[in-house]
Amino acid sequence: MYIRGILFDNDGTLVDTYDLMLSSFLYATKKVLGHTLPEDVLMHGVGTTLEAQMWAFTDDPGVQKQLVDAYREHNLAVHDKVVKAFDGIVEGMAKLQEAGLALGVVTAKRHALAWRGLEIVGVAPYLQCLVGADDCELNKPDPAPIRVGLEMLGLESEECWYVGDSPYDIQAGNAAGCATVAVLWGVFDEEALRAEKPTYVVSNFSELVALVLQNQ
Repeated sequence: MYIRGILFDNDGTLVDTYDLMLSSFLYATKKVLGHTLPEDVLMHGVGTTLEAQMWAFTDDPGVQKQLVDAYREHNLAVHDKVVKAFDGIVEGMAKLQEAGLALGVVTAKRHALAWRGLEIVGVAPYLQCLVGADDCELNKPDPAPIRVGLEMLGLESEECWYVGDSPYDIQAGNAAGCATVAVLWGVFDEEALRAEKPTYVVSNFSELVALVLQNQ
């Protein structure tokens, strides 16, 4: 079946928030735990909810909440100054919209902040839906939020691709029955992404656009 729509992950796929996330993790762990952790440890769970990520640093519910609150405190304070779109994203989204594709985002970030970032970087005008962590009871790597996105776009899974930069994105998209696209400009390396058996792997957004148009 020809592709009629695309659902995207947000952070690391459309919006470059790597430095924002890392600085927020460093701030939170220093403030709450009294020490920081290696970068690869801090970023390992990116792609899942913030609450889930913080359980990697503690088994105490009270400390976990403090970590989440401290992360959000720093993140919100600097968010608008730091977020930016990856190269070619805005132009590529315009081409996909012009081709008649339905476009949306399914993210593990809370809805309001995700939408704010997408507006700042200029991607929001091309989107027909956004499913945030607070819009669905379950979150990636569970396929449930992708299924919500499919319903919002009015598409079957066979008609829609899911595009993301983390293993959790590919796991969720595959489980939802979508063709999946792993992008190599985000947090995770190619080996980790290919291990999840994405349908496609792309190195830049122009490559993704060309691939989509070939499959319309």
